[in-house]
This record gives sequence, structure tokens and C-alpha cells, in this order.
Amino acid sequence: MTALQQQEQQQQPLVDLADALAAGDAAAAVAGAALRSQSPPRPAQAALDAAVVSAATADAGLLYPPEERKEIRSSWNSLMRWSRYFRSKEESITERFKLEKVVVFGGGSFGTAMAVSLARQNKDMQVTLLLRDPYLCKDINELHKNTRYLEDFVLPPNVNATTAAAEAIAGAQFAIHAVPVQHTRAFLQSIKELLPPALPIISVSKGIEVTTGQLMSEVIPSVLSKKHPTVYLSGPSFAKEVMRGQPTGIVAASKDKALARSIQRLFASPFMRVNTTTDVIGVEICGSLKNVLAIAAGIVEGLELGPNAMAALVAQGCAEIRWLATKMGAKAATISGLSGLGDIMLTCYGSLSRNRSVGVRLGRGEKLADILASSSQVAEGVATAAVVVNLARKYRVQLPVLTAVAQVLDGHITAKQAVFEIMALPQIEER
Repeated sequence: MTALQQQEQQQQPLVDLADALAAGDAAAAVAGAALRSQSPPRPAQAALDAAVVSAATADAGLLYPPEERKEIRSSWNSLMRWSRYFRSKEESITERFKLEKVVVFGGGSFGTAMAVSLARQNKDMQVTLLLRDPYLCKDINELHKNTRYLEDFVLPPNVNATTAAAEAIAGAQFAIHAVPVQHTRAFLQSIKELLPPALPIISVSKGIEVTTGQLMSEVIPSVLSKKHPTVYLSGPSFAKEVMRGQPTGIVAASKDKALARSIQRLFASPFMRVNTTTDVIGVEICGSLKNVLAIAAGIVEGLELGPNAMAALVAQGCAEIRWLATKMGAKAATISGLSGLGDIMLTCYGSLSRNRSVGVRLGRGEKLADILASSSQVAEGVATAAVVVNLARKYRVQLPVLTAVAQVLDGHITAKQAVFEIMALPQIEER
């Protein structure tokens, strides 16, 4: 017998075993493993047999004792019945509400992603992007691509673009506001006379206005009207993953519960879950401060300080966000939810995070001016950091990590110095 034939003979039981598993024959898989156990096993073979038996018994529903299995399946079935009941109610409501047009203010990556999300699930609805750039507008209308921010994705045919505000707004039932925070006031002033007072605005812009220290929930009413219907969307949602149709969860925040529910139904799909809350301040402050914390997380990554340091930093940052948010009137539950901890985790750990990328490059020694000059998209955390320090002083809260970020961005200390000083702070009781 040749060496090759001997090798094939030795491997044949594994092939048979794989075939049994692929066919769903758990009994045959377990029997095969047991048969081989009669001969002296090699260490690698013994480990493989154990893994196979574990997988096979799990597939056969033998992982838990019968009573536990019964309880688990009962709980799952109960959850599924509840889900089907409420889905049927939501579908009947959606059928009665016919969507014809949504306008999106801004042609950045996230505004485009939300436009695409709506257009895919409402193929008869028109989604119009209001842009400043006529060349990008032409690309969207002719090439069906956002060539500046999302050039790898083809947009649905019911997404179009225009530079004419009156044309974009006419007939719209909802308006998605995706203009960067620092340009929001001027933009809204320019279209104020064209906006119907009952047109709901869905703000997806995150940050704090530098000149006033105001959140978007303060900026929009100050320009339009305190009574203008507005919802604030936030949560862990990278634009590219929304474009790919990957599962995403967000939060719709509004003092108007009925309006928040309407936005929930508008965006809900097999790929997007939308929670609702009345805690507008909590959702907004988390969405703003997490950008500053992401810069800090990027610095730790750029300095190659390791997972221990990263975990300690993010945990401290989460506590600082909670301290300030609750002082401003936010609910603690919001900080631990999707728009709080969920968004913080994504922005601090996700490779697609613009703010984290700024921090990584700072940690590696690059100058802030060079970093910003080479970026085509806005990293809101850079502008927000100094405002956060002012808010901390106003509400008498100490925020060591977030304040350190402002110091590094301002060039007062280096990233390494900031880490050293944070580590040298007095040892305190956790709160």
C-alpha cells in the first residue's frame, strides 16, 4: 500500500463523518466517533471527536436536559407569537399610510444611506436628495452613485437629486436632515420660508453647535419654531453597513410619542430595528459625546497601548458621558441603550469610525491640521471637544478623558502626555 493510499484510508472516516454531519445524521456522526474511540486515538483526533460529538448532540437537541429544552422552546415560541401579533398590527397600519415622497437634506454618506434604506422598502416612493454640488447631483441622477462618499454602491432608481430647494421640498411627507451640525443653522435659515410648518423633520446629525453650545434639539427649534414636528435619530449605524443591508438598530427620540412611532414605522424593515424614546437630551448628548470619546479610543489604538487600556478608557468615558448627561436631565437608561452604549461601542471600536480614525492618526504622531486636510468627511468630535469642556464647567462635572481629548486637539499636550496624566490621577471609588 502506498503512502498516499494509507493517508486516504486514514482520512476516510473523517470524510464519512463530515458527510453524516452534512446530511444531518447526528446518530451516525456520534456512532462514527465512538467506533474510532476503540483504537488508540491521537491527541488531535481525540479533540476532533469531542468537537464532533458536541456539535452532533447539539444539532440533535441534546445540549440541555429535556425539562430545560422544553422551557427554552416554550419561551421562544411565546416570543414568536407576540412578534407575529404585533407585526400584523404594524402591517395594517402601514398599508393605510401611503408614502409618496421623502426629501433628504444633504448628500453625505449617512444621509444617502438612510435615503437608500427608505427607497429599497418603498419602491413606489420618490426619495430626493437636496445637494449643493451640481456635479454630485448629476452623478446621482445619471450614474445612480454617490461618487464622493459611497462610490461602490448603486443607488435605487427611485433616488434622485437636485440643487433646487423648492423642487426638493415640494410634496415631501418627511424631511431627513443630514447636514453637519456646524452648518445646520445657516442651511435651515436659507430654506425656512419653503418648509411647510407641518413637515416632520428627522434629524440624523450628531454633535453640538460650537458657537452656541446648543444641541440639534435646540438649534432646529430656534431657527424654525418650537412647535415644528421633529424627531432625532441616533444609534450604532455606519453608513456602509446600512447600504449593504446589514442588521442595524437605531433610536427615534421625540417628545411627541405619536410622531416617534410614525418614524419607527417609516424606517422599520427586516434589516433595521427602530426603538422609540422621549429622552431627546439623552439621545443627543450621547450621540455628541461619543464622537469625542472615539477620538480618545483612537489615540489608545494609535499608541498601541493594548486591549486593557482600551477597555479602561472606554469604561471611564462611558461614566463621564453618564455623569454629564444625567446632570443635563437625561435618563440613565438611555446611556446604557442603543443610542448610548451601543453607539459608543461602535464608534470607539469600529474601523469605519471617522472620529476614531482621527485619534489613531494623532496617536501615531500626525498633526491635526494634516489629518483634517486629508479627510473628505466631517469628524464632529473635533469641533465638539471644546464645547464639552464648557458644558462640564457649566454643570460642575469633571470629565478627565473628554477634557484630555480637547487638550490634545488644541496642541497643549501630546497624546502620550495625556495618557500619563490620566493614569496619574488620584485613585478613587468607582461611581
